Amino acid sequence: MPLSLYDVSVPVYARMLRHLAATLDKAEAHAGASRIEPAALLDARLYPDMWPFKQQVMAATNHAFRGTARLAGLEIPKISDASASFADLQKRTAETLAFVEGADRAAVDAGMTREITFPMGDEKATLTGLEYFLIFSQPNFYFHLATAYDILRHNGVPLVKTDFMGGP
Repeated sequence: MPLSLYDVSVPVYARMLRHLAATLDKAEAHAGASRIEPAALLDARLYPDMWPFKQQVMAATNHAFRGTARLAGLEIPKISDASASFADLQKRTAETLAFVEGADRAAVDAGMTREITFPMGDEKATLTGLEYFLIFSQPNFYFHLATAYDILRHNGVPLVKTDFMGGP
């Protein structure tokens, strides 16, 4: 049985969002145990011109829920956009996960060849659903997840590779 667009998108987004939620818990616990103001981690960056941790989480979740909506031919859902605390980011991650897990398999699979027009910076781009997922949404999703993980590791949060990837 061949893989479908649903198979390579929805379960992957969902798995990684669950890992993100666990990582947020570990970061919050580390801040408390180390007597670090949570804002120090939430606003931490790898470099001055890069987005802070909280914005990396926001961007990763954006790609998960917007990607799923576009693939399924749905309106972009309203997801909480607060990011002032770990609780805010957990709420956003949970809302994103619920939306992604609720996606209809047939609707996502039908998006494989449908043209999707979406904003890309100040421009608009049009790709097929498969192209959109493979060359835009999925790479951006992983980029922002990995950058969020790296920011936390750089700031001493005791994470390991399985916190990011999970086990087999």
